[in-house]
Amino acid sequence: MRSVDSVQFFIQFSARDFMHAVESWMKNYEISFIPASLSFDILRIGGIQSQKIFEGLLGCRMAATSATTFSIGSIAPTGPQVGRIQSLAFNINLNPKNHLRSFSGLKAATSVSCESESSFLGSGSSLVLERSYNTEAQKHSQRSYSYVQPHASYKVAILGAAGGIGQPLALLIKMSPLVSALNLYDIANVKGVAADLSHCNTPSQVADYTGESELANCLKDVDVVVIPAGVPSKPGITRDDLFNINANIVKTLVEAVAYNCPDAFIHIISNPVNSTVPIAAEVLKQKGVYDPKKLFGVTTLDVVRANTFVAQKKNLKLIDVDVPVVGAHAGITILPLLSKTKPSVAFTDEEVEELTVRIQNAGTEVVEAKAGAGSATLSMAYAAARFVESSLRALDGDSDVYECSYVQSDLTELPFFASRIKLGRNGVEAVISSELQGLTEFEQKALEALKPELKASIEKGVAFVQKQPVTA
Repeated sequence: MRSVDSVQFFIQFSARDFMHAVESWMKNYEISFIPASLSFDILRIGGIQSQKIFEGLLGCRMAATSATTFSIGSIAPTGPQVGRIQSLAFNINLNPKNHLRSFSGLKAATSVSCESESSFLGSGSSLVLERSYNTEAQKHSQRSYSYVQPHASYKVAILGAAGGIGQPLALLIKMSPLVSALNLYDIANVKGVAADLSHCNTPSQVADYTGESELANCLKDVDVVVIPAGVPSKPGITRDDLFNINANIVKTLVEAVAYNCPDAFIHIISNPVNSTVPIAAEVLKQKGVYDPKKLFGVTTLDVVRANTFVAQKKNLKLIDVDVPVVGAHAGITILPLLSKTKPSVAFTDEEVEELTVRIQNAGTEVVEAKAGAGSATLSMAYAAARFVESSLRALDGDSDVYECSYVQSDLTELPFFASRIKLGRNGVEAVISSELQGLTEFEQKALEALKPELKASIEKGVAFVQKQPVTA
């Protein structure tokens, strides 16, 4: 492994949460210092969550070596002033294949000259940043640049990219350093979205594809396919209405995936996910290309909401909170396992019921707040981008990627079930069963109560495809 002398990151973090993440991370892994050849300059821009982001970002594993410093810089959101906070010393051993990691929606850039053109900073900030590093550190960074740059070689397609979820999702994925090509597909209005997005100077190249005649080209050699296409939930639309429209859309799109990129990870966002994932599975089976490890129902939004609501309710730092959510992705089939919350926290019976109901009905909360003008598009895009980023990290060789997702599962008697999974290069490496052990009485009853509804939703999806055979 070659020596890396200096790395600079541009990351969206609040100072307090970032420092808390570093301190917690150091404590958890008993870290004391890092190799003398490495110095990290971390520059703060905004706000973010998860402590695991920091570990994933550096792609690191710990090993005892000689000491050096870890310096943290601060950038005021409203101006170019840079202030040094503090130097820390601790231990890191970088995995050469995974030097840089980013979270969905973040720009992680590596540069000596402080690439503020490709971050969110203006030229004034760039000048101050450049001056904040000594000349020797800049020389070292220039010498080691090629060894720490993220391997941006993955191709992502968004089917339904001009919609309410598709547009913000495309923006967030465009910001990932792991994406080399971003293909945007929709039946209309996607050309303008692509033109707008292409002006963002991040590594990935944007291409637009309109209509069924261009769908095959959109999917060629794609690594991850994300499907938010379809009509959203809104006042007055029934579940049957939603199903009848979106089932046909998902069926058609997954047929194209089966023909053109059968080995891709497939992320289903189109509702009702409880039924559209089984629809996708049946289509892939009929085409002879079904790999259950590569088909995912995106339920990350339920986890994001659970983490947010629990942190608010219990006055916890959001960066610390992790609530597993199992079951599926609609109403009572969404089951937050509050007893498994990390860090461990006590809930009253009233709090458990209140939080569970709020998490289950959070989508309706947004629809009502928007007064019929839309559904949860921004938070859904954020959650979907997080799951895409996790998939890309797994494809890129990160061996420590866990998310909750609705997948083929044998955890229960149902063929599909949402739970925490471990992701790897080939998709689902493991379905984590331990979280269904030791449930509270409330959770056990809720688990049994959701099964009939989820079973009916799965059977409805399967029957839909069987009644309408896939095209030859």
